[in-house]
Formats: sequence, C-alpha cells, structure tokens
Amino acid sequence: MHKYMNLKKFSYLSVLALLAATTSCKRLSTAGADNGEETNPFFEASKLPLQAPDFAKIKDSDYQPALEEGMKQQQAEINKIAENTEAPTFENTLVALEKSGQLLTRVNNVFSLVSSANTNPTLQKVQEEEAPKLAANTDAIFLNTKLFKRVQTIYQKRNELKLDAESKRLVEYYEQKFELAGANLSESDKETLKKYNQEEAGLSAKFVNMVLAANKAGALLISDKAELAGLSDAEIQAAADNAKNTKQDGKWLISLQNTTQQPLLQSLSKRATRQKLFEASYNRAEKGDANDTRATIARIAELHALEAKLMGFRNYADWKLHDQMAQTPEAVEKFLAQLIPAATSKAKAEAADIQALIDQQKGGFKLEPWDWNYYAEQVRKAKYNLDENEIKPYFELDKVLKDGVFYAANQLYGLTFKERKDLPVYQEDVRVFDVFDKDSTQLGIFYCDYFKRDNKNGGAWMNNIVGQSKLLNQKPVIYNVCNFTKPAPGKPALISADDAKTMFHEFGHGLHGLFANQQYPTLASPNTARDYVEFPSQFNEHWMMDPKIFAHFAVHYQTGAPMPQALVDKIKKAGTFNQGYALTEALGGDAIDMAWNTLGADNAKQDVDKFEAAALAKAGLNLSQVPPRYRSSYFLHIWANGYAAGYYAYAWTEMLDDDAYSWFEENGGLTRANGQRFRDMILSKGNTENYGDMFKAFRGHEPDIKSMLKSRGLVK
Repeated sequence: MHKYMNLKKFSYLSVLALLAATTSCKRLSTAGADNGEETNPFFEASKLPLQAPDFAKIKDSDYQPALEEGMKQQQAEINKIAENTEAPTFENTLVALEKSGQLLTRVNNVFSLVSSANTNPTLQKVQEEEAPKLAANTDAIFLNTKLFKRVQTIYQKRNELKLDAESKRLVEYYEQKFELAGANLSESDKETLKKYNQEEAGLSAKFVNMVLAANKAGALLISDKAELAGLSDAEIQAAADNAKNTKQDGKWLISLQNTTQQPLLQSLSKRATRQKLFEASYNRAEKGDANDTRATIARIAELHALEAKLMGFRNYADWKLHDQMAQTPEAVEKFLAQLIPAATSKAKAEAADIQALIDQQKGGFKLEPWDWNYYAEQVRKAKYNLDENEIKPYFELDKVLKDGVFYAANQLYGLTFKERKDLPVYQEDVRVFDVFDKDSTQLGIFYCDYFKRDNKNGGAWMNNIVGQSKLLNQKPVIYNVCNFTKPAPGKPALISADDAKTMFHEFGHGLHGLFANQQYPTLASPNTARDYVEFPSQFNEHWMMDPKIFAHFAVHYQTGAPMPQALVDKIKKAGTFNQGYALTEALGGDAIDMAWNTLGADNAKQDVDKFEAAALAKAGLNLSQVPPRYRSSYFLHIWANGYAAGYYAYAWTEMLDDDAYSWFEENGGLTRANGQRFRDMILSKGNTENYGDMFKAFRGHEPDIKSMLKSRGLVK
C-alpha cells in the first residue's frame, strides 16, 4: 500500500513550473499599508537563504495579482523571443525561453504548495479563477507559430551547432514539447484546443476543491464511544479532538484519507462501524450533492478524448505516453498483464485465509471490503505473531526522520542536516532543515509538513519551491507533505510502518530534487517522465529495513531500547503479507485510469459508475472484496495531478526500483561508493538522457520484472 499512496505532486500548473526564469521583474505595488502602497512579496526574489519564500510577508491577497502579473510579464518575454528579427540561435531562443517567467514560476511554486497543503476558500477561489488563464498562458507559448518556427530551425541544425549533450537534449525536448502541445495544428484547430485546455483546467481545479469538501463532509461522526472499540486511547483522543475542532464536543470524528480503504478499519472491532466508515469513504463524492464529482470527471474524460482526436492520436493515452518511458498504451497493457494474474491469485488465496478465520470465529458472514484489513491484521498476528501496536512505540516520527531518513542519506550520500527555526513557515507544524553536501557546502533547503488537516489535500507528495539550475544560479528548495494523524497535545507522534516507509519514499523524491545538477531548469530533477519520477522515491524505501539504518532509528520512544531482534525478524517475515490485496487494489486504479484515457472521441460520454465497473471486469480485477485504491470520483491523480494515463507509473517504477536495488544487493549493499554511483548515474541526471539508457547503464541490462515479483512475494 505504501508504494501506491505516494506521489510527486504535479498541479495543473506543472508545465509552467518547467519554465523557470532569471529575468528581472520590475517592482510593483498593490494598495495597502501606511504610505498607501504595500509591495507584493512575489514581485522580486526573496532575500531569504536560497530564495526561500518569506511566508511572514505573504498574504492570501498576494497570489492572484502576482499570478496575473507573472503571466503578463512572461507573455511579453515570449513575444520578444518570437518577434526577434535576428536569426534563431540556441542562446536567443532556447536559453531565453529558459530564462522567461521568473515571477510566474516563483508565485506558482508557492501557490501550488499552500493551496494544496493549507488551503482556504480564498485560495480555492483563486485556483478556480486562475486555472483557465494559466492554461491559456501555456497555450500562448506552445501554440505560438513564430516561436515554434524558431525552435524548429534550431532543431534541424542541432547536429551542426557543436552543442554539449545537455544543450542538445534541451533542443530535442522543446521540439517534441511544442509538437505534442499542438504547435503543428491549423490556426482554427489551435483555437479549439485552447478552449478544451482552458475548460479542462477549470474543471480540474474545481474537482480538487470538490474532493476536499467531500472528504471533509464525509468524515464519520460517532456519538457513542462504544462504536470505537478496538482503537487505541490515542486514536480515540485524536477523533475527539477532531470533533471538538468542528464544534461537536462530546463526539468523535474520523477524518477520511484520500484512499478507498481507511487506516482505522484495521483496528475497529465493531463491524457496523467498519461498514459505516468504509461506505463514507467509498461514496464520499457520489451523493448527488454539491460535492458529487461524477459529471465533472465525465466531462474531463470527454475533453481528453476530444483533445487527442484533434491532435491526431487514437486516444488520450496514445498522446500522453508519447514522451514517457513506456511510450505506448500497448506497452503499459503488456506490463500490467504480467502482474494481474499473479496479484489476483494471491489476493484470492488471502481472501480464503481471512474467510476461514471469520468462519472459525463463527462470524456468520461473508468477507466484505470493510472486513479485510481488520481480519487481515488478525491473520498476520496469527501467522507471524505481529501486532502493529507492538511496532508503533519504536517508530516515533522525529526519530524516524532524523535517525532514519536523514541517517540513510548520510550513509549513502554523505549528506548532513541542520534544523533551523528562523525561516518563516506557512503553518505551525511545518519544519525546515538546511541540507549540506558531503563537502559541507549547502546543497539545498528541505521543508516537511507531516500531519493531516481538513484543509490539506489527501496523500503525500514532494515538489520544489525553488528549482535547481546553474543557468539561473539556483539551488533547490524542496518540500515533503504527508497526512499522518497528529497526536494529542503532549503525546508522541507514533507512526505505523507504512507511514515510516512513506517518509522514506517522499524523501527519495527529495533526494532526486536535491541532487539535480543541470544547467537548464526544464531538464533538472525531478522534472522527468511520470513513469520515471517515482523510481528514486520507491528505491529509497528499501533503506528503511536495511539493518544498519533500522537499528539506528527503531528504538522505543520511552526507554530508548532498540527493537528486539525477534520483532525485527517478524516484520521481515511478514514483509510479503497481504501483497496480493495491496497490488490488486493498486492495479484497480491502473485499470480505471487506462480505461478512461483510452476512450475514443466517438464513445467518450460515459456513465461513471457503470464504466468503472466494466473497466475492472474487463481487466480481471473485479474482486468484490478488493475495491480499487481510488474510485474514479475521488481519483485526484488522474483528474488533477498530472497522472492521467500515467497511474501505471507507480507499478512501472517499482519494477525499476526493485531491479536497481538488486544491483546494490549484488554489489555490497549500503556503501558510500554505491550511493555515489546511484547519485551520479540516476539521481543527478534529471531529463538529460534517454530514461531507458540511463537505467541500463546503471543496472547493466533492460528493466526486469522478476525482482518486483519476488519482492512482492508473488514468485519464489
């Protein structure tokens, strides 16, 4: 589960994030303070270290004018490049493009973070109003005929220009980017595509806000404490605090995570409560109310099909996979077909084990989705004598972070970290760390925001606030956002093994960003294909259970005693437990995504519920006890976060990460030399080389699925 709940967060502004900049921005003002004017903090680069945003100065009212002015400035810069009467050169066209849009990139990166992790009605309104304009701004760049002709001219002469490898890659990147954006369309078709893009951007922004509202409204309110039987005192207190925060004192409120299954279903012993919690999650965005997303996503799917047809592709997946590692829907389907039979077979065997336990206990009912995690935990205890509550006291969040996540980065790559309290943050739970390289020079800055809030999108993600670029003289400022349950005041933040692995995962994305070593911001890590970007993050998960790393952080939060070896051994033995279920629910998401995005324009209008059920049945994933990890109606990845026709990327990159980890196992495991090799050949490369070639150079052969199947316990 952990591997499929994480994502690198790509907002609908992601294309613009690739267009970082250095052009100076004139000082502008908005009405405000004592002298009648107050400078918008985005209108010039932050004076804080590495241009970290000064959240103490940023107000909600600053974002919209800065976005508007940023688009205005970037269009002026783009027009200057396009209208240049000098012959197109690499410098006056592509380097100038790389330098365009500084203000827009600066505000966009911060707005994307805050509107996702700490939103409010004001920011949501800005999101919905600006999304179509931002889509139009992107189209105005990539559908600019004069600009495209300049790019084409350079592309045609690329072998004569004596460019270094990264510069040549940039030429090829832009030529493909313009073509895939519609630059070769007729003028009338360009106008049609612009309308589609703007409508889709507006609907995606609306969808994000609807899901957030649905999550909040769908939280399960409990009036009788007896219904919470099975939960720990800390979990009950957290639910009481949630209720109190919503002015429902004396009750208990269970918030919804973004996934279909909910964490507390593992512990709740009253079946009726489990069913209510599951159904609250499953139906959150399908209640026929203001938060019902079905009409919205049906229209987005239709727009995807119409856009693809306009572009001359069979369907949206055919179009969007063109610049990915997989390249075609057929390659994705072939890959998934290697996983589905093994996953579902194991899931059915797991279901039989669970049903046997229910029957043994004289339950008198057939296994349902809301029963799975509760009884699976009991099966795990019986098979491996392993109790999650026995593990949690050894996983205190701060210890996992500093002595686990950071320590692994030190042992592999020589990094060191120092927390700083002087930089302002956007919410009180956020922490900030300076990151120092092996030679003690500052590599970047890391923000982390780990606890769930009602105004935070679900899931976990990483992104840049400031992207790395030698051209722009910028070092990376990155962040990780998660949704762990916040402990009651004065209590330790004890997390699950899955939560701990999520921290390693997201910091794997962070390392990808921190180790970026590119001249051009567009090619800098983690700006890579969707089916490559999850490779570094999932690879980093492996180090959590490395004996050296695990022993360093897995100590009892009260006594400091290391986790007993017997318990460590149990965790390792149980490592492949329930993996049939975990992979099947994730593959359900893959099937739903690919089904929606392989629709042709002639049959794009679909009934959401019927279509989803048919997609799962066609893929052989319609196991009644194993619902998809995300249903269409709250599938943020594919309708808003840039993973449309790309959710398979989590499984694809799991193949890459397990195969790469096998290289470490074959070559001495966790060593500085091995870490440096991975940094040099993978983490620091960004999008400067062909992804398949990069992987093959590191591993010595094409990606092999065997390590993944073995890691999941699906083959011996």
